[in-house]
Amino acid sequence: MKRGVLYTLLSVAIGILFIAPLAYASMPDIGPQHNLIAEGEDSVQKPKLIIHDSLRATYKYTDALKALTIHSDTTKGLPLLHEALEIDSTFAPAHYELASHYLQSNPQRAILHARKAYDRDTTSRWYAALYGQSLAIAGEVDKALPIYRKLIVMDKNNPDHYRILAILYQQHQQPFSALATLDSAEVRFGKIGQLSSLKRMLLIRTNQMDRAIEEAQQAVEEAPYEVENVISLGHTYASAGRDSLARETLRSAIRMDSTSIDALTTYADFCSRKNDVRDYLSTLKLLMAQPVYPVQKKSDICHKLTSDRNFYGQNYMAIGSILHTFVIHHSSDKRAIDLYGDHLLAGGEFEPALEFFKLQLKSEPPQMDYYMAVIDLEEYLQHPDSVDYYVQQAMQRFPENPTLHIRKANRLYIKGNLHGAIESFHTSLSMAKNDTLRGELWGYIGDTYHAMAEEKVRRKEAKKEARLIEKEVKQIIREGKKTDSKEKLSEEEKQRADRALDSMIATLPEQYPIRISEKKAMKLCYESYEKSLSLYPDNAMTLNNYAYFLSLERQQLEKALAMSSRAIILSPNNATYLDTHAWVLYELGRYEEARNVMRKALMLDSEGSEALMMHYGDILYAMKEYFMAETYWQKALEAGADRGEVEKRLQMLKSKSEE
Repeated sequence: MKRGVLYTLLSVAIGILFIAPLAYASMPDIGPQHNLIAEGEDSVQKPKLIIHDSLRATYKYTDALKALTIHSDTTKGLPLLHEALEIDSTFAPAHYELASHYLQSNPQRAILHARKAYDRDTTSRWYAALYGQSLAIAGEVDKALPIYRKLIVMDKNNPDHYRILAILYQQHQQPFSALATLDSAEVRFGKIGQLSSLKRMLLIRTNQMDRAIEEAQQAVEEAPYEVENVISLGHTYASAGRDSLARETLRSAIRMDSTSIDALTTYADFCSRKNDVRDYLSTLKLLMAQPVYPVQKKSDICHKLTSDRNFYGQNYMAIGSILHTFVIHHSSDKRAIDLYGDHLLAGGEFEPALEFFKLQLKSEPPQMDYYMAVIDLEEYLQHPDSVDYYVQQAMQRFPENPTLHIRKANRLYIKGNLHGAIESFHTSLSMAKNDTLRGELWGYIGDTYHAMAEEKVRRKEAKKEARLIEKEVKQIIREGKKTDSKEKLSEEEKQRADRALDSMIATLPEQYPIRISEKKAMKLCYESYEKSLSLYPDNAMTLNNYAYFLSLERQQLEKALAMSSRAIILSPNNATYLDTHAWVLYELGRYEEARNVMRKALMLDSEGSEALMMHYGDILYAMKEYFMAETYWQKALEAGADRGEVEKRLQMLKSKSEE
């Protein structure tokens, strides 16, 4: 209980003892204020307590104190304080209690009540202290200063008043006045750790380095085994530019207590300022091992270490050791797990990263991120069976997650099961929570229908070619002769060759047949793209693909141009999208524009795409720049373009030269 409150309660209690008899004595003058209590045949009168008007505010205040201090019931206590003030608006104790209540939550309201209490009794050190404290918390330094100057006279034996007055002087840009105040406190009370620390900081600020060092040295001499004093001395040496002394002093603090957070953080900051990377990182490693150091601060440090790619690359092993220490001491914390996993991936340590994330699959509750990391790594390492296995495992743990059904659809797409992929995309649609994801999914469905159309054409051409090859091979076998003897094949050998070829053809069935026609697939493709853009108009991938496929069919080219234009606005440095835009311009006969756009696409292309080179050659050919067209077609061939397509174009050039 506050000393002021206790003092008030005692005063009220003493007052009641003296006043109560007078209240009872005056009963006849007030009226019939009594109870009758029957005991057998006898009755006795029990008088009620009569409260004079002059004491009503005091009683309300006393009841409020009971509610607030004994029962911690602000719901009951605060209204009683306000009732006391309604009775007597100058009742200082009620103002004091209300100011104490609002001090942290509403400083301005606290100032209002504290000032009224103080104005009522300017000689009370309790009222003065609370008024000064409320002004200081509210940042009203000019008003707080005279109150605390008065307090160190009124309440000379309270060192806290000196401390706050020194801080106020410091905030008021009067550091020398602050130092004078602390010197006065030191004369009166001797050395007090908190005041000495404040004095040392003020001496550093005023560039009185020798005095600051002397102050810190005295603290160490008086308590040589207090690590905080050694840290302060090391910090003071550092502030004074005495680096070798600072380094040795801070190291000695760590030797005294290697678990001291202050010692470790102070030395780490010193090493960072002095660009001592080795000691800086080794100190951070020690800090990561301290259980009392907040995990979020550890995470922030690790993020800072890895955010500068050059620094991270130059100190990859040391930073890895820090991250490893972090994850060892917080093995179930997602922040530590993510940082260490990302570190392994950044260093190309894919197999260790895979094993690390697989260990996390046992965590409870299960984390979707870890499953996705395992799936991505298995896919990157070209382990398709493992990808399927972990996708299935993840779907069992997260059956309502649309992302997993998307991953399943991608796996089916890669395998060639396009109908299965579309079915899985539709399952994801039923789980999607927003139009953006629904728009993306309809885009994927459109892409899959287009793949169906392409596959249908490819299979038709493959079957046609297979029949021709079969016919030619059979003809060659029947009419051929043995190489060594020039004799014709025997009938038995012919039959054996025929059976072998027939068997080969028979073993090439369609594992995943396409059950719709090419025309139907393209119709569904464009319908899906329209649904995608109606839900997500700025879906750059759908805009690009839709525009490109229309340009290949030479249909709705103006619509295709509008879509490709929007795609390159949304993603201006995407070489593929620029290629589409250039190709639409080419189909519209706007060759000069197409060439300019394609040049930019080629500059941005980091993969050396043969498609871009082929397209650029076609644009140059249309502009009659035949030499450069041939150059880019040859480059496309070297990059992996279809030889037949390149030779067809080279034949066109040859025909032109013969004209």
